[in-house]
Amino acid sequence: MSSYPFAAIVGADEMALALVLTTVSPEVGGVLVRGEKGTAKSTMVRALAEILPRQAVVPDCRFACDPRSPDPDCPDGPHLDPASTSRPARLVELPVGATEDRVIGSLDLSKALGRGETAFEPGLLAQAHRGLLYVDEVNLLHDHLVDLLLDAAAMGRNTVERDGVSVSHPARIVLIGTMNPEEGELRPQLLDRFGLTVEVRASRDPAQRADVVRRRLAFDADPAGFQASYAAAQVDLAARIAAAQEGLGRVRLSDWALDKIATVCAGFEVDGMRADIVTARAAVAHAAWEGRAEVTREDIRTAAKLALPHRRRRAPFDAPGLDEDLLDRLLGDDEPPPENPQGPQDPQDPQGSEDPESQEGADEEADATDPPPSGPQDSAEGKHDARDPRPDPPAPDPSDTESGKDAPETDVPAPVQGVAKAHDPYRIRRLSVRGTGSGAAGKRSRAITSWGRTVGASRERTGRVHLTATITTAARERGARATGSTGPGRLEIRGSDLRSAITQGKESNLVLLVVDASGSMAARSRMAEVKTAALSLLMDAYQRRDRVGLVTFRGAGAQLALPPTSSVEAAAACLAELPHGGRTPLAEGLTTAAKTLGLERIRDPRRRALLVLVTDGRATAGADALARAQRIADQWAHLAVDTVVIDCESGRFRMGLAKDLAGRMGAEHLPLEDIAADHLVALINDRRAA
Repeated sequence: MSSYPFAAIVGADEMALALVLTTVSPEVGGVLVRGEKGTAKSTMVRALAEILPRQAVVPDCRFACDPRSPDPDCPDGPHLDPASTSRPARLVELPVGATEDRVIGSLDLSKALGRGETAFEPGLLAQAHRGLLYVDEVNLLHDHLVDLLLDAAAMGRNTVERDGVSVSHPARIVLIGTMNPEEGELRPQLLDRFGLTVEVRASRDPAQRADVVRRRLAFDADPAGFQASYAAAQVDLAARIAAAQEGLGRVRLSDWALDKIATVCAGFEVDGMRADIVTARAAVAHAAWEGRAEVTREDIRTAAKLALPHRRRRAPFDAPGLDEDLLDRLLGDDEPPPENPQGPQDPQDPQGSEDPESQEGADEEADATDPPPSGPQDSAEGKHDARDPRPDPPAPDPSDTESGKDAPETDVPAPVQGVAKAHDPYRIRRLSVRGTGSGAAGKRSRAITSWGRTVGASRERTGRVHLTATITTAARERGARATGSTGPGRLEIRGSDLRSAITQGKESNLVLLVVDASGSMAARSRMAEVKTAALSLLMDAYQRRDRVGLVTFRGAGAQLALPPTSSVEAAAACLAELPHGGRTPLAEGLTTAAKTLGLERIRDPRRRALLVLVTDGRATAGADALARAQRIADQWAHLAVDTVVIDCESGRFRMGLAKDLAGRMGAEHLPLEDIAADHLVALINDRRAA
């Protein structure tokens, strides 16, 4: 299959540079590419393999040992005075739905069952050794596969101890991942394992967009001819990468450069020391790529822009990015950087390594088009934020906040009384769906999954082989097989004897938040507490790998503010801008939630739902508002959806409407102040003390 030339890609210079740097110096640690769909992320990664230098390997070694320094513990070794052959650099793709056996390797069943031999069949980690391991949509990767990648990336080896196999082999991989943030974020542990990160966006320049389309159409019409037109540029790029790899060891990292790197990392308050190490390695790689013998200020600046953005985030909902003005202040100009002994960069660079000043200007122009980071973390105990141009919301309307009685329907739009800001989120008590499900792997509710504790065996080939159950079945059937061809004392295992392991773990769920945003929640501090609780629920859903949706109701109706999605960040942003005010259409909110759950059950029957209703139980919109809501609640059990009602009613005299609603729905009732995990621990400690 013809691949699109790396040199022909337009408008992705930063991504191209990050990919090149990690191939020049694999110790940098790989690249994570974040961006919207349709920005050639996968195309560019696959094109990279075409320009990488060939590798020397030991012939017939399944683990691609380097003949200059073969691994002494290689399962195919020992390699004593090995011969050498070359092969193209490998790009191994890891499918999102891959099994554990396919990734780390497993028992070779054909040899085990056919010849009675215990043999190891290498997996994708072995194939990717000394090469690139590419994961498209890496944020959708199952958690147990993420754990395997973390182990391999940290240790540089893959160890398999299962099914009678005990093997350890080198697995030094360069991890490259692409993802669309709209589909959910990445686990912080795996995020930190990527050395560099890049944000890609489609160009807004009409001329550049036209050039992209023109080249793509030309490639589709004549792939061979299009590749031939870029053959010289591809050769130049490959030669430049090889020269940079060769010159990497000669680049000097001075004490001045190390001090600047440490100053930058400390100034951005990154966690741990990995950022300093990665920045230093990336700066050295950039100097080698530019043909310099010493690291300069511009090398450090470029490396920091790629190595720090994903390491300075403090919470899942913080916007990624780097303040380049702060970066320039930290780098300073009090000490001139060492001179470049090899002169300016090559003006014939086919990939377009831009002049630092023009690149800086382009970066500033791109930053000007970026939306400012927003999120509920920018709050301060209910006080007005000086950065927020919106005035404080007016006082609540007492005619609506104190009454739970019905009110006549009107055509007057619901007044917006303000937009409250949440406080810092907190850890909530665990909420889960009852019973045992079979949905996608996650961390919330008990389920039969492809990874977890073995709890039984099955005839269906649904996962890895359960050896004990297979042997037991064959032994039990041995007496019924009169014509045994295996001879005395030997056990015959047939295909019908194979049993698969049934494993129990945790699944992810659909968490549907239904939030009352009416005037009965209008007191500023009260709505801020509601948003803080909802934000804490979202953070919990993020950590447990759930899908989330948001239904809000106020005024005369309800709306699905955010259809169920894996992007918890989108839900947090939607919640932050949620206004409050008007009457309370509780019945309409429950109806919208029921319709949403019904549609999602059709789309994904295996994913179980958890509905969290945040309300004080009042209903004031329309005729017989409270009675209509109660009738819907009485029928709620027929939906078979686990429900939690978070009671937001406060004050000395309470009507108990939310508690009554929870009883009618068959839901768990939690006062707002009881959902925090710390409150639960304190309650238990108090009871123990008593």
